[in-house]
Amino acid sequence: MTARGWLLFSLMGVLWGIPYLMIKVAVDSDLTPSMVVFTRCALGAALLLPFALRQGGMPAVLRTHWRPMLAFACVEIMGPWWTLTDAERHLSSSTAGLLIAAVPIIGALLARFFGDTERLGPRRVTGLALGFSGVAVLTVPHLTGGDAWSLTEVMITALGYAIAPLIVARHLKDVPTLQLIAPCLTLAAVVYAPAAAATWPDEVPDARTLAALAGLGVICTALAFIVFLELIREAGPTRAVVFTYINPAVAAAAGFTFLSESLTPSFAAAFTLILAGSFLATAASGPRPAPRRVPWSTRQTSRADGRVEVLVDLPEERPGSTGQGGG
Repeated sequence: MTARGWLLFSLMGVLWGIPYLMIKVAVDSDLTPSMVVFTRCALGAALLLPFALRQGGMPAVLRTHWRPMLAFACVEIMGPWWTLTDAERHLSSSTAGLLIAAVPIIGALLARFFGDTERLGPRRVTGLALGFSGVAVLTVPHLTGGDAWSLTEVMITALGYAIAPLIVARHLKDVPTLQLIAPCLTLAAVVYAPAAAATWPDEVPDARTLAALAGLGVICTALAFIVFLELIREAGPTRAVVFTYINPAVAAAAGFTFLSESLTPSFAAAFTLILAGSFLATAASGPRPAPRRVPWSTRQTSRADGRVEVLVDLPEERPGSTGQGGG
């Protein structure tokens, strides 16, 4: 990866490691998930849309790419942000951040259905097994009671986050970053506006909550999406999401520091397994074997420099013959 790629990678590790803390602060102040998602999208759209419009050409982009853009908005923003925010009403921010680290593992599997023909190999298969073992260590003790649905919501979020880069790489790689993100955030804000209006708080939230909402909209949405899409174009869709190796560490550190969340042995074990599994599952395979050389035979037709050379002393071809000297 280039120096620019490493810079983008490092930024994303922090920019999408801190939203879990900010979401937790917002939902703990009794704001609804719809209100949080609406505020986040509206702030991001308000910041990015003027610049996207100034670039020009947005109507043509929307006409040409509206289907994959709609799919991206659904699986990256509208669905995952609500499920993640709702889940954090019952889960710690560090647990949510760790489960999202399964994104590279899911992405490695999904890439097979998007045309990735790279062989998994023993190393990557081992990584998948380790990663899913880590998810099991973290989730199995909570499969009874109210946490089960919250854990499912986080895994739905991880699934969406794994699909979105594949959509970008396959269908939207030529769309300018601002002209992709600004319309998607605008659409999400419009979709969530009615629910947000219905649950609008009676009183203005405290300064801590307002700061969390502002951080979600400005830092973790507007700025982070620009960096994220540039990283996809720089490193590719599968390895672009490897920054989620760093996200759990940032989320855990923020949760322990600012929210006094506890570090349990099961969390430490799951952290190790998921990050090791993600590293192995997305690691590059060994060099591909060189193609097998096929000996050239004088009984084959030669096409050189666009000319067809007739080789002498060959049997006359019969109708239906393959030209290989056989039937």
